[in-house]
Amino acid sequence: MSLYVYAITEASHPLRLDDLKGVGESSELRVVRGDSLCAVVSEAPEDLSVARRNLEAHHTVQERLWSDGVTLPLGFGFIAQDEEAVRAVLEQSAEQYSQRLAELTGRVEFNVKGVQDEDTLLRQIVEESDRIRELNEATREGRGSPEQRVELGQLVAQEVQARQEALAERVVAALRPLGYAENLSAPSQQYFVNASFLVDGEKSEEFTNACAELSEQLPEGAELRLGGPLPPYSFA
Repeated sequence: MSLYVYAITEASHPLRLDDLKGVGESSELRVVRGDSLCAVVSEAPEDLSVARRNLEAHHTVQERLWSDGVTLPLGFGFIAQDEEAVRAVLEQSAEQYSQRLAELTGRVEFNVKGVQDEDTLLRQIVEESDRIRELNEATREGRGSPEQRVELGQLVAQEVQARQEALAERVVAALRPLGYAENLSAPSQQYFVNASFLVDGEKSEEFTNACAELSEQLPEGAELRLGGPLPPYSFA
């Protein structure tokens, strides 16, 4: 029977699982043991869905395991064929996984997302660019030609991208010295920066304070949202 896999741990991990439920209706947790490593698993649901109950169960298991010791937390929805397949991976990749566990020991993940109010950004661009302001006024008054409207759209789009890229570089450069490693996601329409940092546990407060201070220094309408400390999903 296929298995839902939550995390990989060292054999010495306490593995306190008795009062936890995993993903799915029949979701008793159990441990697959290799020579030096373990995997926490449950039977995989036949109709696995990204439902709130399943996401919460996955996260709760990860939080418990991480609170008791270092783990390699797997993302939601990781399925293995059976116990033998899990055990084979644990034994074949034991050296690699053990090295990764050592790198994650004493460290946590923080996720930093940058959001920017679109109306505020557009107002700033219009106020600070003579050409964009000229084209915008002509368009609003009905004097702008089709070519000018196209130019306006292109100039605004270019300016938005340039400003958001500059902000993202500023954020990452400021926080990078406090992290052991980083994982950058591509910027999106929602976030001008989406970055995960692996941080030494004793630097958690310093990182949190630095992020708050940096957010206050950003232009009007821009702010940082910090998630963490978390199990290091992005670095497992």
